[in-house]
Amino acid sequence: MTRMLRIVFLLGISLSAMAATDIYQFETPEQEQRFRVLLDELRCPKCQNQSLADSDAGIAQDMRARVEIMIKEGKSNDEIVDYFVARYGDFVSYRPPVTPTTSILWLAPLLLLGSGAVIIVLLLRRASARVDDSDEGGEESDMNQRGDR
Repeated sequence: MTRMLRIVFLLGISLSAMAATDIYQFETPEQEQRFRVLLDELRCPKCQNQSLADSDAGIAQDMRARVEIMIKEGKSNDEIVDYFVARYGDFVSYRPPVTPTTSILWLAPLLLLGSGAVIIVLLLRRASARVDDSDEGGEESDMNQRGDR
């Protein structure tokens, strides 16, 4: 009985290793290169921080198939990206356009960096002022002690 369970287990493992992988056939190497670039340029709407090339989600597989079809139809990269942006929103692109709605995406890193720099400068000035105050107080007490002798 245990031998039968081992066989079933090993068959299950071997079948999962043979899982279907997406194979895309293109007429020219340029089409394949464009396909790879677009997969790295577009983001999976479900996984959010994975490109279409990295995602295993069903929607990413559908999007890869659609990219393949559109490339074979002769669509340009911009047309393909515009298609997905129209369907899923600006988030699907790793390089969203600068618009009033996406301005926060572009400005937030600069604002965070600037405010962090201001906070660091203020903390350093405050620490420097404390050190200067304690040094001046320490010199006066040293002079008073020397004068008493």
